[in-house]
Amino acid sequence: MSMDREEEADWIAKDRQYVWHAMTPYNEQVPPMVVTEGQGSWITDDKGNRYLDGMSGLWCVNVGYGREELAQAAYEQLKTLSYYPLTQSHKPAIRLAEKLNDWLEDDYVIFYSNSGSDANEVAFKMARQYHEQSGAPSRYKFISRYRAYHGNSMGALAATGQAQRKYMYEPLAGGFLHVRPPDSYRRPEGMTVQQFNLQCAEAIEETIVWEGQETIAAVIMEPAITGGGVIVPEPIYLEKVRDICTKYGVLLIMDEVICGFGRSGRKFGHLNYGIKPDIVTLAKGLTSGYLPLSATAVRKDLYEAFKGKEMYSHFRHLNTFGGSPAACALALANLEILEREQLVERSAILGARLRDELSVLLEHPVVGDIRSFGFLMGIELVADKQTKEPYPLSGVVRIMGACKARGLIIGKNGDTVAGYNNVLTISPPLSSTDEDVAFLIQTLKEVFANL
Repeated sequence: MSMDREEEADWIAKDRQYVWHAMTPYNEQVPPMVVTEGQGSWITDDKGNRYLDGMSGLWCVNVGYGREELAQAAYEQLKTLSYYPLTQSHKPAIRLAEKLNDWLEDDYVIFYSNSGSDANEVAFKMARQYHEQSGAPSRYKFISRYRAYHGNSMGALAATGQAQRKYMYEPLAGGFLHVRPPDSYRRPEGMTVQQFNLQCAEAIEETIVWEGQETIAAVIMEPAITGGGVIVPEPIYLEKVRDICTKYGVLLIMDEVICGFGRSGRKFGHLNYGIKPDIVTLAKGLTSGYLPLSATAVRKDLYEAFKGKEMYSHFRHLNTFGGSPAACALALANLEILEREQLVERSAILGARLRDELSVLLEHPVVGDIRSFGFLMGIELVADKQTKEPYPLSGVVRIMGACKARGLIIGKNGDTVAGYNNVLTISPPLSSTDEDVAFLIQTLKEVFANL
């Protein structure tokens, strides 16, 4: 419902006075959008304007907005048991853990938290304690990739390979190392995609050897780097990384916070590559963003190391709201929707359509590369196709603004690496209709045609 100007100005004034916005420089001339409603793939602001949410909020509203059965699942659980900490247990947590094992297609034990950052912090602590209790106390270092994102807390941010996110917050947690990502678009001249991906994987092995294999606890990675620019590896890369980790006794932590729950066209991104991680971190699409919940899934044989009788052998980590009964009940209902409506399979179909119909944009002078992973896409913009000089951030913002003016919200890889915040990101709800996708494609084509 639209507001009169006085009421609208009052909301903006109150927002300016009380709300601190995430990842957003203060700009007096550009007030925030006040979102009032969501239905399907669309959101509505306080002025009555409707937008297709081409980013699923923050890569998370996988089943779309307005699912009453999810609200009902949380409501019914809140009436029965509103809260109890997982120092003990409750049925929704047990049911969801069992269901997650089905989805992961392996044998894991589940530890619940609130967010992706939390899930990764838990994974780091588990990995270090596992090695300590398995006779390798010197293994404390973690290897990540430049351009990767793993969270905002001090350990997860240390794992993140984005200098602009870290600036003015360092020093962060110690023991985190970074290697080059498999960015095939920017591979050295004369090198094939396969050769480059293999070289990037071998850089991890080189780092393990140079640092001393007895000091490396784990490698952490997303199946495809998402917020850092949608960098999608070749299968040989993930296969080689898995082999390297096994060879040197290093754990492989797979960050499925964005790629999980159907986004990649499979239940989890790593299933596209046929590998088995030691630890998997989950969030976002777990509840489709309806309530905060995350999970750290630990391979069953690793969990055995925490069963000792010594004073400090158990995992000494606590999260007040992790595994909330209502959030677990809602997550179960969310997974049922994904299964019933075959949204994982639909993600693969819609992703292929998006890729096929937008490939024509590669002919545009500012489009250097288009990369996709299921129903997730990155469009890398360049000022010069020959030199691959990144397109200026001001131009990226203008394109996003032109999309919004036509009723489409898309994202970008913001505050990552200096000079390389030049990738438009697209990640709509998996439940998007054919008409929604047609609108998205047509809008993007119109925007680029008018550049």
